[in-house]
Amino acid sequence: MVRSPDAALRFYNEVERGVALIAEAPARWPTYLAGTRRVVLRQFPYSLVYLAKEPLPLIVAVAHHKRRPRYWEPRLGGAA
Repeated sequence: MVRSPDAALRFYNEVERGVALIAEAPARWPTYLAGTRRVVLRQFPYSLVYLAKEPLPLIVAVAHHKRRPRYWEPRLGGAA
């Protein structure tokens, strides 16, 4: 259940903005953890964690900055 449709739309738009930035220039951001890179969302405490793979970057997680840190690392499965 969505508590605030307006907040949900803002979050969606911010994630879309981050995906577009990654698609434009995947190597723009410095390396992060386990060989990943990340785009920090402006209005929310989340990051898009991704691998700068060719031909397309692979988004590994939409990760909250405080909850369950590094929960997404098992998803890499040696892909880093």
